[in-house]
Amino acid sequence: MPPPRRRARSDQDKEARKTALLTAARELAAERGVREVTLTEVTSRVGLHPSALRRYFESREELLLELAERGWADWRSRLLADLAGLGGHRPSPVEVAEVVAGSLDALPLFCDLQTHVGLSLEGAVRLERARAYKTAASEAFDAMTAALAETGAGLDAEGARTLLTAAMSCAAYLYQLSRPSPTLRRLYDEVPRWAHSALRFREQLTTLLRAVALGAAKPPVT
Repeated sequence: MPPPRRRARSDQDKEARKTALLTAARELAAERGVREVTLTEVTSRVGLHPSALRRYFESREELLLELAERGWADWRSRLLADLAGLGGHRPSPVEVAEVVAGSLDALPLFCDLQTHVGLSLEGAVRLERARAYKTAASEAFDAMTAALAETGAGLDAEGARTLLTAAMSCAAYLYQLSRPSPTLRRLYDEVPRWAHSALRFREQLTTLLRAVALGAAKPPVT
């Protein structure tokens, strides 16, 4: 454990300390999953007493919600960049679905957090903090909706929203399946066909989103 640090005084020091706490939480979540992140481990990793965290975040839930909020910005940036990388041609709904699936596959922490946001994080913070999260998430969602509708793949705004909603929901669920407990890993060793379905996160997500994109796309006008 690092030696305890002196209390941050300047705004710059406070921001650096906040960033360090978020980095520690992100690292711990990557190592063992979001559900295993504790305030004691987060503060220990940056050399703070657990009580000091409340100068930056009121609770574990607020800390993790901050990571989820930043995850929305990461997803928007990645998806928009990946869509721009299609090369200017008019993609098919299947191609767009594959891009959306790939953008989430590249953000495992965000997929993990999406499970916990609705279950515990949003409802455990102050109203204004929840409002700030919803505002950031909505802005990112709207930007991605517009970008998908502009690809020419036959997705209007409603279709794009349907695809993104399916992507969020499926990614959250499939990510948890793809990170089984030791008990389930033993079970999958015994019955490999169950593991075949559970552990293929990107393949499963891509298959589902292809179907959603094809169903949500409008037929071309002839």
